[in-house]
Amino acid sequence: MSIVNITIIDREGEKHKVEAPTDMNMNLMEVCKSYELPVEGTCGGMALCSTCHVYVRSEHGLSEMSEDEEDMLDQAFFVDDDLSRLGCQIPITDDLEGLIVELAPTAE
Repeated sequence: MSIVNITIIDREGEKHKVEAPTDMNMNLMEVCKSYELPVEGTCGGMALCSTCHVYVRSEHGLSEMSEDEEDMLDQAFFVDDDLSRLGCQIPITDDLEGLIVELAPTAE
């Protein structure tokens, strides 16, 4: 099994250093949920909501956004055009070693 180390900054600014397996076909939203971080993932990872909205704080070559992801982010709150992504659309791969993300604020 291959593991990558990811830092997730929660909405209070606390850093959580987590390990994510690259061989289980997981995405970032699922990793957050497995560590009981406050990410809802209401749509189950289909890019139909924005409850897994994150800011990518590190320089990683992530895959291009799908049209569905772009459309959903157009409707989300607190979007940063340079940093915002949906966690459910970021598959866990070896390339994510050292990734740093911050959970975006909620609309509440």
